[in-house]
Amino acid sequence: MKFKRYFLLVVLWLVLPHQAKAQTLYFPPTSGATWDTISPIALGWCPDKIDTLTQFLLDKNTKAFIVLKDGKIAIEKYFGTFTQDSIWYWASAGKSLTAFLTGVAQEEGILNTTDTVSNYLGAGWTSCPTPDEEKIRIIDQLSMTSGFDDLVPDPDCTDPACLNCIAPSGTRWAYHNAPYHLLHDVIETASGTNWNQYTFSKLTFQTGISGAWVDHVFYSKARTMARFGLLVQAQGSWDNTVILGDTTYFNQMLNTSQSFNPSYGYLWWLNGKGSYMLPGLQAIFPGDLIPNAPADMVAALGKNDQKVYVVPSLGLTVIRMGDSAGAPLFALSSFDNELWGKLNAIFCTTSMFENITAATVSIYPIPAKNMLYIKNTKSNPISHITIRNSLGQICMSINSPISSIDISTLKSGVYTCQIFIDSDVKPEVRKLIVE
Repeated sequence: MKFKRYFLLVVLWLVLPHQAKAQTLYFPPTSGATWDTISPIALGWCPDKIDTLTQFLLDKNTKAFIVLKDGKIAIEKYFGTFTQDSIWYWASAGKSLTAFLTGVAQEEGILNTTDTVSNYLGAGWTSCPTPDEEKIRIIDQLSMTSGFDDLVPDPDCTDPACLNCIAPSGTRWAYHNAPYHLLHDVIETASGTNWNQYTFSKLTFQTGISGAWVDHVFYSKARTMARFGLLVQAQGSWDNTVILGDTTYFNQMLNTSQSFNPSYGYLWWLNGKGSYMLPGLQAIFPGDLIPNAPADMVAALGKNDQKVYVVPSLGLTVIRMGDSAGAPLFALSSFDNELWGKLNAIFCTTSMFENITAATVSIYPIPAKNMLYIKNTKSNPISHITIRNSLGQICMSINSPISSIDISTLKSGVYTCQIFIDSDVKPEVRKLIVE
């Protein structure tokens, strides 16, 4: 009986359209309102769950919500009087846009992230002793390790009197707006132009990302925020135009930037790192930043729940604009995990990835191509992974604990993935479909 069901699955996979198949990225025109869409039904999602998501978003004071799949709009919602043409602020989600533009500035040779900030702002820009001030680098601004006291009355104040060193730069992670704001001044000095002009010249004509910075906060339409997520999903290129071609910087931006908070890159938040720190606290919290979200997700997170989520493995960009979904917090809030619980229901367990909220060990995306990701919520680590073909032959065997596997050498077909956990007698078994 099991063989018959398995045989039927293989036949159906071979003869039916691969609706969940990964597509080449689509890029909307840089001007105008044209943007291709794709229906959730065509993606194999569960459209009956969208109404639940919509009510949740409404209840949580959302103004705009967009989901892109491989660049095309799969879900787009606006609430109240907010429309496609309405303008809203990004709050600290704009930090991630600044990080991207800092990479552009370095690539064009007007600065280097290892330069000291004093090279651009001169002496006396802080209240720190001169030797300490002269050691603060641009990379410290990007990674939130400048060493300043972050519990000052006004964290946005950039006057020297507000910038007091309590630790050597590079030795303490603390979420602090002031050194981030001064990064704009650094790039203005390096480029010889103001921050709005620099943003416009590097992004707007090339990608259609348009908006304005007001007191270091970016304002734009919701679709502009989605364009930025798509640009990052495309690893810094827009269609055939390279915007940020420095792959070393790009990878550094979206990976752990220091040894204190593994869930923080260069002004980007990172999921799947096992522990994290939060603004205003020096405590380290165990677990992933957003447990319900895929492990490879990176996020631009702003106060009052301004969100840009990018999931490379699934070809997803998700954005949210609005008022606070609950208590007004910087960056992370409980809304993130709740939202991803609702999104998991829409994506279904048979289309994009297995139910990562219910299963203790999960693999995704399903179908997979090139990379397979493993999420383990058990207390013990994965010790061994074996992938077998339909004949039971071993195609891949990995001994070391990992969270992703390069499966680009596997032929298209249906496989069995055996995942061995240290303390378990039997392996966790998952079906793997390779495109």
